[in-house]
Amino acid sequence: MGIAAIQAGADAVYIGAPEFGARQAAGNSVENIAELVTYAHRFGVQVLVTLNTLLHDDEYHRACALAHELYKVGVDALIIQDLNLLKYDLPPIRLHASTQCDNRTPKQVLRLQELGFRRVVLARELSIEQIKDINDELLIQNSKFKIELEAFVHGALCVSYSGRCYLSEVLMDRSANRGCCAQLCRQRYDLLDKDGKEILDIHGEPIHQRYLLSLQDMDRSQHLAELIKAGVTTFKIEGRLKDRDYVTNIVAYYRKLIDQLIDNNPTLRHASTPSVYQYGFTPNPAKTFHRGQTDYFLHGRTPNMANWQTPKSIGEKIGKVIATRYNAICVELAHGITLHNGDGICYGDKGFAINRIEGDWIYPNVRVSDIGNRLIGQILYRNLDNEFLRSLHAERRIPVNICFEAIADGFRLTIGKNSAFFEAEHQLATNPERALQTIIQQLSKLGDTYFVAKDIQVFDGKLCCTNTFPYFIPTSQLNLWRRQLTNL
Repeated sequence: MGIAAIQAGADAVYIGAPEFGARQAAGNSVENIAELVTYAHRFGVQVLVTLNTLLHDDEYHRACALAHELYKVGVDALIIQDLNLLKYDLPPIRLHASTQCDNRTPKQVLRLQELGFRRVVLARELSIEQIKDINDELLIQNSKFKIELEAFVHGALCVSYSGRCYLSEVLMDRSANRGCCAQLCRQRYDLLDKDGKEILDIHGEPIHQRYLLSLQDMDRSQHLAELIKAGVTTFKIEGRLKDRDYVTNIVAYYRKLIDQLIDNNPTLRHASTPSVYQYGFTPNPAKTFHRGQTDYFLHGRTPNMANWQTPKSIGEKIGKVIATRYNAICVELAHGITLHNGDGICYGDKGFAINRIEGDWIYPNVRVSDIGNRLIGQILYRNLDNEFLRSLHAERRIPVNICFEAIADGFRLTIGKNSAFFEAEHQLATNPERALQTIIQQLSKLGDTYFVAKDIQVFDGKLCCTNTFPYFIPTSQLNLWRRQLTNL
């Protein structure tokens, strides 16, 4: 998942350690994290490890030892919640304050800055104005360093404030603050009055067995410029326990939006090595796991934050049912929608797969009579688009300048920051034009590396060669030198 995020355009990835992470089912060995660090640092990408549960008294020494292991393998920062861990002998590593530290006031953020934290993950519930107030107070303090502000912009939402939920612990003896939330907010409930009677909704129907606590997913993609102006330096996508398709799609979506902001604002810069991306798809949040969207409290309390119909992915709206028959459904498709055999369709918490399509008629993998008699007028959504999933491929390359020079007793090759001298005979070329073309052609073959050629210059020892090169160099030799420089 970390590699998928990096390839799609992430400037940093956060990942769970073997233990003490707030997603107990998403732990990773130190060895695996070390591999991710090596891969990430090639692109200037940071690796942040979560040690963000509340710890028992007998766990602090083990957590501290784990922090030292992570520091030794090159992890860039630790995300922690339990401030008592600061009393122990931690390594000299950056510390980020988890959102579960209840980071919602200038006073709390200033306290964390004084304690030495370099970044604070803000409470999800803050508005733009509240974020700006925190940033303004930090600027007034004029500290030796200003703590960075990180804000969630996309992903699942917890119905409790800043994830400080005790429902799972009380009902199931599984503490969310220990990384083993039972996700009871995604279950059905009744809504009762003080006399135990079911309350009616606006349609006069009893609020019975509905997903009353299941929030829609956060999507602040249209408010990134506002967040930057308010002082946010890092956008966080909630992605643990999601699949590779989701990670690739959502990261690519935000990468494109952020690059547009950077291109239009000279005061902004990339947080990792500027890269070239190749996507085999057009990013679209509705095409992977998607519960609907809300910007949450960014501009004050907004309606329809929850989806009472289902806690599952609903995907994208495809159209409305206008007719049915025994084994098929006629759908008035929305503009631009093309369906495929095998696609998944849902309405509320029900759904089916498409067996085949004939014009506007969909033939489900279940009998129409088995999925209800009230389908006419029903809005349908597609939560599985097979063609889109097959196209989900992202590649990231670092653009580099390449310089090849003839010097005394050999040649010098420079690819990006890597440079080496190769001792070799200066053998005169019988076809100087072909000699130059061969050098440029072979040195540009970087497809199996992390690089892509931005510019290639060739010098004969004095001048830059534009049409000819005086020396012949075998293709095999050029390929060997190129591989030696790109495999460092």
